[in-house]
Amino acid sequence: MTTHHYRVVRLWEQDAVQFLNNPALLPFAPLARTDSPSTLLSQVAQSVAKIPNRVERQNIAGCTEIFAGLRFTKDLIRQFLREDIMQESVIYQDILQKGEFKLFYRQLNRRFGEVDSSIIERIRALSTEQLEALGEAFLDFASIDDLVTWLSQLQ
Repeated sequence: MTTHHYRVVRLWEQDAVQFLNNPALLPFAPLARTDSPSTLLSQVAQSVAKIPNRVERQNIAGCTEIFAGLRFTKDLIRQFLREDIMQESVIYQDILQKGEFKLFYRQLNRRFGEVDSSIIERIRALSTEQLEALGEAFLDFASIDDLVTWLSQLQ
């Protein structure tokens, strides 16, 4: 038998310094106690910029911006956290891809009615860039066969 002890931590009661000094905890820093949101977000942005690994920096920036959005306005966040870094994060790309898929799925059903689930799964597997290209090509499709042909050309 094992025994576990834990302590509940209220992020909003914690000093931000402990989050700013650890890249793994950095996304939680915007939720920490502060009297000056601008100063806190500036410190967070500086800490994110110091992360040497590009992929890690992008992912942490994306997570940080998502958590900051729980507390601060979009305008304040954009003053300090560069949007281009977030857009490259895998989290941002996943959110974007899901949104683009939902939009395309609604357009597809409206235009052609219910579509075979195997086709939907092929569309769901597309990258964000491929979904964008499909969205443009879709304007020229006359039937569901055009979609199937377009998807076949990707392989």
